[in-house]
Parts: sequence; structure tokens; C-alpha cells
Amino acid sequence: QVQLVESGGGSVQAGGSLRLSCVASGRSASSYPMGWFRQTPGNEREFVASISRYGSLTEYADSVKGRFTISRTNVGVTVYLQMNNLRPEDTAVYYCAANPIRATMKADYWGQGTQVTVSS
Repeated sequence: QVQLVESGGGSVQAGGSLRLSCVASGRSASSYPMGWFRQTPGNEREFVASISRYGSLTEYADSVKGRFTISRTNVGVTVYLQMNNLRPEDTAVYYCAANPIRATMKADYWGQGTQVTVSS
């Protein structure tokens, strides 16, 4: 069993930055690839970024490439999402996920979500 707790969400003006954090706890937490998804009301969950178990491979949605950076530590597993040059369309609830599958939008474990609001 893995527990995920996100933090770092908030409100920011367009062009600003936020850094989301996700602390993963549980016996096997460091063995999972990790990812971030986001969702707005009435829409399906959307893949944002993922990172492999040791951090050597990353993937990004086209909409965030060049603006967002995913990283992780494996000592006390924490996954970060650095979000720069934020746009109003980035407004969503952001979810941390363990062992995400981009194609199916599924994961073994999910966090509770953190709200990000970007105003124009």
C-alpha cells in the first residue's frame, strides 16, 4: 500500500510559477514510476508528466513541454512538479499518481489532489 499526499497548489497570475510536491509513503514507494495528472470540472483526467523509478526517463504532455519539469527523490520519496510560465488553461486539480499508465489514465495509487488556479 502506498499513500500519496500532494501540496503546493494555490492561486497565481498568468506567467507565474508554482511547485507541487507529492510525498509517497509505504514500503514499496520508491519502486514505482510516478506521475502527475490534472482534471477540470466536467472533463476527463489529463496526463501531465511522468518520471521513471530512478528518474532517468521523463515524459510530458505537449501542452506543458518546456514549461513544467518533473523530478523526484528516492530517499523519502518525493515527486515534484515545477510549473513555470503558467497559463489560465493550466487551472485544474492536480493529482499525484504511483505507477501511472498514460494511455489509460490509470494508476495504482492516487493522491487527494491539489488545486491550481491561474488568473489572467
